[in-house]
Amino acid sequence: MREDVESLDIKDVTANWVNAEVLARQINDRIKALADLSDTPLFFGRLDYLHSPGADRAEGAEGERFYIGRRHVHDHDGDPMVIDWRAPVSQPFYRASKKDPMDVGLRRRFGYTRGDITAYEDEHLSDPAEAAATSKLLQQEIERPRVGPMRDIVATIQPEQDEIVRSGLGGTVCVQGGPGTGKTAVGLHRVAYLLYAHRERLARTGTLVIGPNRSFLHYIEQVLPALGELSVQQATVDDLVARSVEVRGTDDAPAALLKGDARMAQVLRRAVYSHVTLPAEPVMVVRGSRRWRVPAYEIEEMVRELLDREIRYGAAREALPQRIAHAVLVQMERSGEAPDDRVQDAVARNPAVKAAVKAIWPPVDPAKLVLRLLTDADFLAVHADGILDEDEQKTILWAKPVRSVKSAKWSSADAVLIDEATDLVERTHSLGHVVLDEAQDLSPMQYRAVGRRCSTGSATVLGDLAQGTTPWATRSWDEALSHLGKPDGVIEELTAGFRVPTDVITYASRLLPHIAPGLTPVASVRENPGFFDLRETSGEASGTAEVVAACEELLGNEGSTGLIAADARVPALADALTAAGIPYLAPGEETTAETRLTLVPASLAKGLEYDYVVLDEPQAVVDGEPDERTGLRRLYVALTRAVSGLIVTHAAPLPAALAG
Repeated sequence: MREDVESLDIKDVTANWVNAEVLARQINDRIKALADLSDTPLFFGRLDYLHSPGADRAEGAEGERFYIGRRHVHDHDGDPMVIDWRAPVSQPFYRASKKDPMDVGLRRRFGYTRGDITAYEDEHLSDPAEAAATSKLLQQEIERPRVGPMRDIVATIQPEQDEIVRSGLGGTVCVQGGPGTGKTAVGLHRVAYLLYAHRERLARTGTLVIGPNRSFLHYIEQVLPALGELSVQQATVDDLVARSVEVRGTDDAPAALLKGDARMAQVLRRAVYSHVTLPAEPVMVVRGSRRWRVPAYEIEEMVRELLDREIRYGAAREALPQRIAHAVLVQMERSGEAPDDRVQDAVARNPAVKAAVKAIWPPVDPAKLVLRLLTDADFLAVHADGILDEDEQKTILWAKPVRSVKSAKWSSADAVLIDEATDLVERTHSLGHVVLDEAQDLSPMQYRAVGRRCSTGSATVLGDLAQGTTPWATRSWDEALSHLGKPDGVIEELTAGFRVPTDVITYASRLLPHIAPGLTPVASVRENPGFFDLRETSGEASGTAEVVAACEELLGNEGSTGLIAADARVPALADALTAAGIPYLAPGEETTAETRLTLVPASLAKGLEYDYVVLDEPQAVVDGEPDERTGLRRLYVALTRAVSGLIVTHAAPLPAALAG
């Protein structure tokens, strides 16, 4: 298939060089999408239907066989050999069961080792004599060692996951999922499915995956390309909002909490529209030997009507000169003239009209506006009156004056405020679909920033309320969807754990009553209980040596190992690893056969996974956060990164919440 595309000759099929460039780019993208992936088989399953799908199911009708794979594969004659996993005919591979065989007589799963078929497993779904059984190949695939970045799960998608993956483009879906439930994979595979089912529409409107940090995005970046999807963009929330200013500063927790409060949107709206001034003078337009007068009261009606419509500040500012010009044209027509649209445009550009519009509806620079709010106490007091009290206003005011937008040390929360103000002035471009991962850590204002990017599209929101580690962490998904502008979004919950071993998730779940009361604990469906060990170390120096020894022990196993520690302890552990001659990586860097250990600050552990984990000093992880609840949530994240085994080392007493 790739060779067929590479052999295409487009010399005589394009009308001009622009068409040739576009077609050449499309051909190159197609070639990239058809690239061979080492150790990745083209198919992983087979379905034997009792009857041909869509055909009459009369007795004696012949069935049909399909091989299911990551992408469509056809032979030299164009006949399908492998069916894309997203096609409707592939759906029973994920959803058929003994209770509902979906007209499937046999479902076969193939097992692979480094790209070679090494096993297969059959289920005769329509045979009442065969009892339902857990798939061994499925278990092996789920528990296969993790080396390198995140991979696709097309061979192991479960029925409850498949329902979310195949949900329609028109609606927003919010997935609450505990550690190891596959919510990130579900979100990425939903994008792949939507691109398959609505390719032309999403090709026009675009798709975007938003992650919590660059390490996380690097970890997941190969999933969609492996499925042949190359057009999906990836970004963090900071990437989205840092358009006009450079983020160089930080806020303390109280200031960041207030700046992220949804009430700030109302403050900003007031501040933006406060620039509008009702006219006190008429507008006199001179054209040739004639003068046309538009009275102040008539212009005031135009201004009030534009304000009542609540359109963007910039759009209204562009509409006002046209409204004034139209009023002049009406007068011209009454006097017997026959002006056309060109005359109206000329009047709208008349110096008198432009001067009046500048005075009535002046331009607003969003960054300068936010700077004034954060540095001018009187300006803030006027527009925050009745919204923020005096203490709250003092909390967000900068202590030192700033000369200009460029010299200011903007924080991430400030950039979100500027993004909000920018949208008040000029509408933000909307994409067709946005995936928002680790959403529980976003502030209401950040949700609004993301919502603007899919205001006319839909979203997939992924997260776990128990893993919220910011002071403004989401309290409920209903509230989050409201801030996102998608109050009608459907909330789904994944509770079956495929990644974290039973013993590990059981231990970590001791924290749930303290960090997310009422949340359903994850139930591990893995047959392998995993390896879990609590080890008390002696002192600081010898304790560090024992941590290094635990890493060496786990590196004796196949797969990746992560050493997770409180951020403040990372430098000392890095020195100890170096002294012991153990090479290590930073989060997001790809593991290799030679280097399989990653040193992970607890603040960056979210979303990552390793076959084996050493967790250093749980109490230090808790103490590294501004409050105990946030610290315990950070600890919950760190405890649930292991796929096969976890060693917890500690010299200090363990947090009381872990006592069982």
